Amino acid sequence: MEEKEKLTVKGVPETMLQTLYARAKESQKKEHYIYDPKAVEIVSQLEYDFSKADKDGTMSSGVIARTIVLDKMVGEFLNKFPDAIVVNIACGMDTRCYRMQGKFSRWYNIDLPETINIRKRFLEENGPVYQIAKSAMDASYTSEIEYKGEPVLVIIEGLTMYLSETEVKQIFDIINKKFHKATVFVETMSPFVVCHVTEKSIEGSQAKFTWGVKNGSEFQKLIPQFANKKDVSLVEGMKVFIPVYKAIGKIPFIRNISNKILVMGKI
Repeated sequence: MEEKEKLTVKGVPETMLQTLYARAKESQKKEHYIYDPKAVEIVSQLEYDFSKADKDGTMSSGVIARTIVLDKMVGEFLNKFPDAIVVNIACGMDTRCYRMQGKFSRWYNIDLPETINIRKRFLEENGPVYQIAKSAMDASYTSEIEYKGEPVLVIIEGLTMYLSETEVKQIFDIINKKFHKATVFVETMSPFVVCHVTEKSIEGSQAKFTWGVKNGSEFQKLIPQFANKKDVSLVEGMKVFIPVYKAIGKIPFIRNISNKILVMGKI
């Protein structure tokens, strides 16, 4: 029997294993709403206690909804701009680059060194998918991106809710200074959820929700170099696999407290 990889991670990097597991678990269902074979493959190699993730249905549903929404949005962008560069900030164990294979020019997965070290144990990426072991708040990561003015898509998924407002603004300032033109898909959480919800799957770790914003219009006030093009509620993903959301998703309160993917374009 092949020996499994034992991982010990705490804090925000721990969330990458929970989301990986949620995608793998959904993919293995007979009637699955997302299919992520890479996630299934990696989880099968791990020695890790996923019992908390098994009990956290809210987290799992959110991951599935986010994957449905972002896969659709990213796919549409790359169909429109097949020569695009994708910059995937705080990639964790994200495997979207494999589901989008052949649709982009180059794809850069960026995360902290400790995270990339784990990623490298399972995923070898040397082009057209690359790994950069640096913080999104370290402007030097951009020097490792080959850029000749192509369309740029930046994806920031599952990160901003763990940062401060200052850190979020810093990330966008770096993007603004590097790229002449860029579209950013950034996931945000409502301030209500930040204050009232705890993620059960990582309870006890140092990862805590710390920042949120109501909508893209409010977010634009913080980063005036970027215009808010639209907000996509994760309710749109929930509707696909939880039919009741087709009704309750119309309720303003539900739409407002759900995480959103804000589409921000550099002005």
